[in-house]
Amino acid sequence: TSPFAWLRTRFYYLLIRLYFDQEFSIEEFTRGAKQAFSVVSKLLSQCKLDLLDQLVSAEVLQVLKEKIALLPDNHRDALAADIDAIMYTTEGDVRIYYDDDGMKFVSILMRFWYLNGANLPDEVPGETKVFQIVFGDESMKEKRHLLTANYEFQREFTEGAKPDWTITRIEHPRLLE
Repeated sequence: TSPFAWLRTRFYYLLIRLYFDQEFSIEEFTRGAKQAFSVVSKLLSQCKLDLLDQLVSAEVLQVLKEKIALLPDNHRDALAADIDAIMYTTEGDVRIYYDDDGMKFVSILMRFWYLNGANLPDEVPGETKVFQIVFGDESMKEKRHLLTANYEFQREFTEGAKPDWTITRIEHPRLLE
C-alpha cells in the first residue's frame, strides 16, 4: 500500500480507539477477520448459507444465495480458504460514518490472498498459479492457485448496540461474480 493510505488507515484506527472502542487493536481485529473469512468461505463452498445468518448481513446473504446456486462445483470449491492457507492479509478502506438517525458505524475492508487446490482451468484470469507440488512420481502433480477475496466488516457503535462485527460485502473476484 502507499504511505498515504497506510497513514490514513492508522489515523482511522486512532479515531476508533479515541471515540468508539478504547480496546480496539488492528492486530486482534485482523486475527478475528482471518478466522471469520476462513469459516464463511468454507460455509459458502459447502452451500451452508443458513449458518451465515449471524455473520453476514441479510442483504449480502440474499445475493449470495442467488450467486452460489449458479456456480460450477470447481468455483464453489475455490471459495474455501483454510486459515493456514491464507498467505497475506491487508486492510483496505476504513470508514467511520453516521447515518441520518445518528447511528455510528465503522467499516473495515480486508483483503485476503489464499492458496487453494481447486481444479480451476489455467486460463482463469485474475488468479496466479503459484507452484506445483510433486508427490511420489512426476505424473502426480498437485496445482495450487493464489486467489484473492475482499470482505468488508461493519460494526455499529451506537450506544446499546451489539458489539458484533458483521460482514457487509463479500467478493471473490472471477469466482463469485
